[in-house]
Amino acid sequence: MIAGLVEILLFQGLGEIVSRFALTLIPGPVIGLILLLAWLQLRKRVPAQVELVASTLTRHLGLLFVPAAVGVVMFWPHLKSNALAVVAALVVSVVLTIAVSATVLRVLARRRRRES
Repeated sequence: MIAGLVEILLFQGLGEIVSRFALTLIPGPVIGLILLLAWLQLRKRVPAQVELVASTLTRHLGLLFVPAAVGVVMFWPHLKSNALAVVAALVVSVVLTIAVSATVLRVLARRRRRES
């Protein structure tokens, strides 16, 4: 399990380095995740140790939301006074996320139809 955790953290660290020096607008963990995905695609398999760590983290994913919930409770007066802006930002981000996801799905579906 340690080897899998080290491999995941290595890619996160590489992502942080790339984010710091080259792609400053993209968070390091996101870049690290993309690098890990590319590495796993090149290997054509997921090592057992990485799969074990990933499944363990996924099982306990709910614990990662506890700090966010504490932050919401702690800043409730600020959120309440800016409720309209917060709701607008949430609605716009959800609509944009759905639109981008649909566009990517369309592009991938067209590409798949052309290939087959």
